[in-house]
Amino acid sequence: MRLILLGAPGAGKGTVAKMLTEIDGSVQISTGDILRGAVKDGTELGKQAEAFMKAGDLVPDELIMGIMGERLKEKDCEPGFLLDGFPRTIPQAEALKTLLADLGLALDGVVNLNVPRDVILDRLTTRRTCTDCGAIYNVKSNPPKEEGQCDKCGGPVVQRDDETEEAISKRLDVYNEKTAPLAGFYQNEGMLWDIEATSSGVVVNTIKEKLGL
Repeated sequence: MRLILLGAPGAGKGTVAKMLTEIDGSVQISTGDILRGAVKDGTELGKQAEAFMKAGDLVPDELIMGIMGERLKEKDCEPGFLLDGFPRTIPQAEALKTLLADLGLALDGVVNLNVPRDVILDRLTTRRTCTDCGAIYNVKSNPPKEEGQCDKCGGPVVQRDDETEEAISKRLDVYNEKTAPLAGFYQNEGMLWDIEATSSGVVVNTIKEKLGL
């Protein structure tokens, strides 16, 4: 499958992507992953991106699209790919459309995960993360056995700075301003699948039905 996953922070894009990769071997790709991979591999584009990242500047769209083009040509993308949180803006969506056409690839659809703002706030403000291994917990639904201590590695489990209510509200406002218009873009392209995303399992089953899996 070849899908784009849209949705606000906390909508469950990462969880849904991981569940979908188990169906047909598609790979989950995010902008952060490909940038870090290109930098680690020392590619020419990766070196250029690293210079911007070290300076604390945003990596230009042209550079991101070049790295994305390299990533989509890799062998593990042949079964399919799930673009998690990318594109983020209309210009990126237009550039991606051109890139996929150049590569002879076509998207199956664009999944827009709709989750009420109050649900997202509740999800993220109750989320806790292990600073050592990255394991994720929820103080309501999935707390660590020992408060503040990771079950897997024993590391400290904390609330991230960007997951306070104030920080999340700001992130949601930025998303609504910059990224939410992508839904309209892909609606006009006839590719948008609007799905109520209160349950990851329901989302995955809906996607499977649309793909005939």
